[in-house]
Amino acid sequence: MTRSRSASACVIALVLLTAFATSTFAAELVDRIVVIVNEEIITLSDVADFENRLKTGGLVDDQLVPDDATRQALLKDRDVLIKKLIDARLIDAEVKKQGLSVPIERVEQEVRAIAKRNNMQRDDLKNALLEKGISFAVYQDFIKTGLERQSLVEKSVTSKIKISEDDVLAALIADGRASDTQAFEYSIAHIYFLENKSGGIDGAKTRAAQAIERLKSGAPFDRVAADFSEDPNFEVGGVLGTFKSGELSNELEKSIGKLAPGEWTQPLPTSGGIHIVRMIKRRLIADPRIEKEKDATRARLGEKAFRRQYDIWLELLRSEASIRINK
Repeated sequence: MTRSRSASACVIALVLLTAFATSTFAAELVDRIVVIVNEEIITLSDVADFENRLKTGGLVDDQLVPDDATRQALLKDRDVLIKKLIDARLIDAEVKKQGLSVPIERVEQEVRAIAKRNNMQRDDLKNALLEKGISFAVYQDFIKTGLERQSLVEKSVTSKIKISEDDVLAALIADGRASDTQAFEYSIAHIYFLENKSGGIDGAKTRAAQAIERLKSGAPFDRVAADFSEDPNFEVGGVLGTFKSGELSNELEKSIGKLAPGEWTQPLPTSGGIHIVRMIKRRLIADPRIEKEKDATRARLGEKAFRRQYDIWLELLRSEASIRINK
C-alpha cells in the first residue's frame, strides 16, 4: 500500500477558500519557551501560529492533521495541539537523522503537479499565494517539509503494512458482504479411504481415525497422505485440485467452506468411502462487484493498520526523545 496524501490538498483549499493569518496576531504575544524537544524549542508564538493556521485554513501538513475531526480536536485542547507540534519536531529530526532531504528539483516537480491538478499554471499558483500573503519561498519550504515527512513515514510505517487476500476475505465475511452463497474457488488436498476394502465402511473409518491421530501429532499432511491414502489416482501431497463453488457436493463444500488455509476436516463419509480434506488455498472468484468490495475493504484495512502503526511509531520516537514541557 502507498500512502500518497501530501501537503498539497490543504494548500489548494487555502488558496481557494481562506486568507493567510496576519502577522499582527503574533506580534501582540509575549513570547516564551513552552517545550524543549531534544535541542529544539517550541515557543508560545509557535503554538499561537499553529492554532491560528488551523482556524483560518493556513498551511498545515495533512500528514499531521489528516482530517477535520483532528483539526477540531486540536483547537479544543491546547495540550493536544502542543503534543502535535512536538510530533512535528520529532518527525523533522528523524528526517534529518536519516538523511531524507528532498532536492529543490523534486519540490518544483510537486509544485507543478499541484498546479496542473487544479488547472493552473505555476505562475497562477504563485500569484494566488501572493494574494493571500504567502511568499513562494515559504510555500516551497512547506512543500519540501511535507515531502520529506511523507518519505520518512512511507519508509518507517507504510512500507511495513501488508494486507493479505485472506485479511480482505475475513473482513468481507465479518461484515456480511460475502455470504455463504458467494462464489469461492478452493484448492484442496485429501486423504481417501475406500469402503470396498477389508472391513467395509467401518474399516475405512478406523483407518481415517488413525490418520487423524497422525495429523494431530504434528505429522505433515502430505506425509500422512502418502502413507494412508487409498485414492487410486493419488497425486503427491494428496492434491485433489481446484474447484469453484457448486463443483463439489453440498456436504463437502459446507464442511470445507470455513476452513482456513492449512486446516483439515474431520473424516467425512462420502459416496465410496471416507475423506479427510485439507484447505490449501481459498479465494473469492473474480467478480466485478466483489472486486470493488475487496478494493474498498483493502483500503479500509490499510488505513486502519496505518493509523495503528503510525501511532506506535510516534510513541517510539517520543520515548527515545528528551521532552521538557514548561508549565
